[in-house]
Amino acid sequence: MTKKILFSLSVFIFMLEASTFAQVSLSNVAYVNTKEILNVLPEKTKATEQLTALSNNYKAELQLMQNEYNKKYSDFITYQNSLAENIKLRRMQELTELEKKIQQFMDVSQKDIEEQEKVLLQPLTQRINEAVNSVGVEQNFVVIYDLAVPGIAFVSPSAVDATPMVKVKLGIR
Repeated sequence: MTKKILFSLSVFIFMLEASTFAQVSLSNVAYVNTKEILNVLPEKTKATEQLTALSNNYKAELQLMQNEYNKKYSDFITYQNSLAENIKLRRMQELTELEKKIQQFMDVSQKDIEEQEKVLLQPLTQRINEAVNSVGVEQNFVVIYDLAVPGIAFVSPSAVDATPMVKVKLGIR
């Protein structure tokens, strides 16, 4: 009987300690949504306006190119039966070259917009990351997960890197 009571008491104490340990460990884990933070920054609105203006400029230029293509294509279709074969081939080549120019313009403009987005948003994301790190250190969090991206946004400098131990376990040097 005494053994049963002692065993029950031991199990109860173990569960109480495990519960307390879990609560302490979980209180050192936090999460953040950097995308939500980025979207409410006033500087993000300004960057978005600049990107929209750039995109609108490219769209206007693309529209001019497409109008030119459409006019030449329409003229070609209308007059193709009355054109000499050499002229017909030259106009078909012009249309093909215009198609290539339009495609190249679209590619270049897309790359430029993406590059400008990186340039404008990189300082904002850097500020957010620095703030997350600062909060992590100030609040003594061990880990902060970022809900916006699959990964960890902050790891405490005092956290233990288990990579070398896992490599040893796997026999990797």
